[in-house]
Amino acid sequence: MTRTAKTLSSLIFSIILLIGGNAFLMTLLGLRLSIEGVSPGVIGWILVFYSFGFVAGTLFAGRIIERVGHIRAFAVFAAILAASILIYPMAVQAGLWGGLRAVGGFVMAGLMIVMESWFSSKADNQNRASLFAIYQIVFFLSTAGGQVLIRLGDPAGYIPFSLAAILVALAVVPLSLTRRESPTIVQGERMSLRRLYGKSPVGTLGSLVAGLLISAFYAMGPVYANRIGLDVGQVSNFMASAIIAAMVMAWPVGRLCDRFDRYRVMVVTALIAAGCSLAAAFIGGMSAWVLVLFVGLYMGISATLYPIAVAISNDLMDSHQITAASTALLLSYGIGSCIGPVVSAAAMELMGPAGLFVSNATILGLLMLFMVVGPGRRKHPSVEEQEDYYMTTPEVAIAMADLDPRNPDFEEHPAEMKEEPAEVEAVSR
Repeated sequence: MTRTAKTLSSLIFSIILLIGGNAFLMTLLGLRLSIEGVSPGVIGWILVFYSFGFVAGTLFAGRIIERVGHIRAFAVFAAILAASILIYPMAVQAGLWGGLRAVGGFVMAGLMIVMESWFSSKADNQNRASLFAIYQIVFFLSTAGGQVLIRLGDPAGYIPFSLAAILVALAVVPLSLTRRESPTIVQGERMSLRRLYGKSPVGTLGSLVAGLLISAFYAMGPVYANRIGLDVGQVSNFMASAIIAAMVMAWPVGRLCDRFDRYRVMVVTALIAAGCSLAAAFIGGMSAWVLVLFVGLYMGISATLYPIAVAISNDLMDSHQITAASTALLLSYGIGSCIGPVVSAAAMELMGPAGLFVSNATILGLLMLFMVVGPGRRKHPSVEEQEDYYMTTPEVAIAMADLDPRNPDFEEHPAEMKEEPAEVEAVSR
């Protein structure tokens, strides 16, 4: 894995800068809006436009990349994102910020398609599992690192926005210096949500709920933290703990999914996450550290819902349908991410800050009812018949489905692999 990471060093640096800057911005926006006294309902609607733009970007940004190439597309997307970040502090207006969020979501999807397709183009059957793991680790650590940057400036000023824009702009440099030939984007088989639901209702709804919960937390979590009186440093710890917990919980839950019935694992996971969410709502006010503990557990466990849903769906698919199912699951997740901030914001309007976690616990309860007594109650493959479990995130599914070690249709590109030594030499210099 070490050698693989060295050959990808330029791409990894771009990912760290881009993901870190974007994660920093997402927390900064919610915190700034809360400081400005904007109501949770309005904040939810402003921030949900990012999800609208991101879903649109996953569908249409690839066409721009195909037309102008990866390097030019990356530069264009990054320039637009950096410019949009600098506009935010100029005027705190709901309409303007909602539009900027939609633009940011669209170009961010395009940026990730460029990087991830480039990342996956370096894979072969011997190293793709390692590449898959490297990407996951880099993504989680960069997202957590972005939360720490909140401490570097007053969220009510313009400096944090400038810092986020600088990180995004610098992400262009490492990728632009790579000597590797641009990869191609291959349009794969499509699967409708109706067809996916017919084959895997639990996987479909589980992905939607995961998108709802995670987007609600990223959008409204900083607002919740500010409204209960946490200072900037505590908000940073609050958000970072949830992201680190998601990375830490991936391994033990994955082990359980390989040893036990994944359907039951998902029910128990939803139950524990709901309990932690309620604890965060009603016990977390006792102290900041108690809150961080329960929120970390809640988000760490909730983040495993999506990969469990993917694993459950893959168990029910024919081998040639896995990539198409991954795309449909991503769409289901995207729909959930468009709903989450609005629902949680409405709950916070009605119940105060604790409404964020009460509403999330309620949604998890509905998922459990769906699985135990509703349409999700179906016969599933035995433990022996289950496919191997791999931790994944929705962001990976945008352009790296072929890299998933479960995908039997992976194709190597021998011509591209021959160029590897030249890039290794260039990076070593």
